Amino acid sequence: MLTLPNILTLSRIFAVPLLVGLLWWPQWQGGYALAFVLYCIVGFTDYLDGYLARSQGTVSKLGVFLDPIADKIMVAAVVMMLVGTRDIAGVHLIAAIIILLREIMVSGLREFLGGLRVSMPVSRLAKWKTTLQLVALGALILGGALPEWAFVHQVGLIALWGAAVLTMVTGWDYLRVGLKHMDS
Repeated sequence: MLTLPNILTLSRIFAVPLLVGLLWWPQWQGGYALAFVLYCIVGFTDYLDGYLARSQGTVSKLGVFLDPIADKIMVAAVVMMLVGTRDIAGVHLIAAIIILLREIMVSGLREFLGGLRVSMPVSRLAKWKTTLQLVALGALILGGALPEWAFVHQVGLIALWGAAVLTMVTGWDYLRVGLKHMDS
């Protein structure tokens, strides 16, 4: 069912290769600036698709399926690009790895629990984690566009660590729910 919310979700997935392309050359500040604009648009469509689906009563199975996948694809691609360009480096790689591992674990848990017809709703804390994660990555992209504003990059790294901490907390919460449904 291709409703406007689902089209917006699909547009986020299709925007990822363009976002990756714009981040490909870390010396190209213009690419980072364009990537930041695109990233903000993609982030807004993430909010908008959910809002429209709920307000119009058009929440669909396709949308419920695609929305978290679109988020994870974008986050994973941006994290990998920022690691590749060394915008995330050194000890900060640990925060990036924590975020990626949690995303994989939660995806696996959702798939496993889906087979058991067990729903794993997104918690409020997980929404805060996602928000902080998106702010962190946005700040790191903007920091690449404005290297003379070093504090923007620092804000991104601090937010990345905050997201990593919330990632561990929410990941543990989801794992506890999943473990209740697994055989001993």
